[in-house]
Amino acid sequence: MTTSIPTRFVALDVHRKYLVVGAVDAGQKVVLSPRRFGFEAFEAWAPTHLTPSDLVVLEATANAWLLYDQVKPFVADVLVAHPQAVKLISAARVKTDSRDTIKLASLLAANLIPAIWVPPHPVRELRALVAHRKRLVQQRTQAGNRLHGVLHRHNLTLPPGKPFAAHQREWWLSLDLPASEKLRLQQDLSLYQSLEELVKGGEAELSRLSTCHPWIKQVPFLIQLPGLGVLSVMSVLVAIGDITRFPSAKHLVGYAGLGASIHDSGETHRGGGITKEGRSDLRGVMVEAAWVAVEHHPHWKAQFERLTNRIGKQKAIVAVARKLLVATWHVLIEQEADSNAHIEAVARKLMNWIAHTGATPGKKRDRLLLLYEQLDRLGLSEEVEQVDYYGSTYRLSTKQKLIRAAQQRKET
Repeated sequence: MTTSIPTRFVALDVHRKYLVVGAVDAGQKVVLSPRRFGFEAFEAWAPTHLTPSDLVVLEATANAWLLYDQVKPFVADVLVAHPQAVKLISAARVKTDSRDTIKLASLLAANLIPAIWVPPHPVRELRALVAHRKRLVQQRTQAGNRLHGVLHRHNLTLPPGKPFAAHQREWWLSLDLPASEKLRLQQDLSLYQSLEELVKGGEAELSRLSTCHPWIKQVPFLIQLPGLGVLSVMSVLVAIGDITRFPSAKHLVGYAGLGASIHDSGETHRGGGITKEGRSDLRGVMVEAAWVAVEHHPHWKAQFERLTNRIGKQKAIVAVARKLLVATWHVLIEQEADSNAHIEAVARKLMNWIAHTGATPGKKRDRLLLLYEQLDRLGLSEEVEQVDYYGSTYRLSTKQKLIRAAQQRKET
């Protein structure tokens, strides 16, 4: 569809069970009085009343993406308003649906809407799956904490092994407890074990998706970084979405809330802690990865020790997390190996990914051939002759390299 210069600025004030539509022109004159619709009625109204000269804005709500997809084919463009813009409406002393709708449309006409990035469908689906797994893990942790609370209240000691493994169930059920507490224990134990299976199912699906388009081309570049496994890599990728929307590593750091806050006004000039604005999930993953990196990687361990002596352990780990995120931006943008990569460790991590996720869906191929392919993508294939993996040594033979070279010629 050919788009034109917007002449009408349409706002959708979205609520749980309905939405209100209103519009102004470039001169802020109301050209469509606020009108309330149910969602089904709006779906029927939109194709016949919205035009290619309309610019539409809607608030970022749970169903924003569905409305975005419904409206986008009929208009010049659709902006999803950043939640900060909605504060201008919610702070009004006189607040009605009609006023909110026209004010949102006026902000759009004045080009004052800070729009958020609209993720494509694969990113939306993966974000939903990552968030679902996180909720399951939280619920599992809560159930486990309640079971541990039983032990603390009664000064009980667990038998050796994992506390909630299947073979421990009989021990838990044999505890001499009051009837009501025993009932809670049985239900929490069953809940924990059920959630354990659900979490495994979610993680298996995330692992499978890591071998599918569009993620498979990006996973190797992140999995090479210390502290990042398949699950954390998928969490990072889904939080970032499209790396090209960040012009620099600094923008990505700000998006994660890992940049330093600054107060520079008048004669006051001071810096503070990190802003903690943006995606807290990305910030959390990078801090967790930083703790692993400083434990196992020589470069990051040295960085951490140097920073700890100057600013303390907690600030140092945040600084390392920020540096890791900068490295993330560079490897994704430049599509190359990290400059601090430990080649043997990278090969083992890639081998672990391949071993646990299998070959590319629909294709049964040799693990070492897949490993060589991923190393080749990182530009490391010529530097690795063998991989030590769980006590076994795997050699990248000349045959595998020749097969890979033949495949590349066939693809071109």
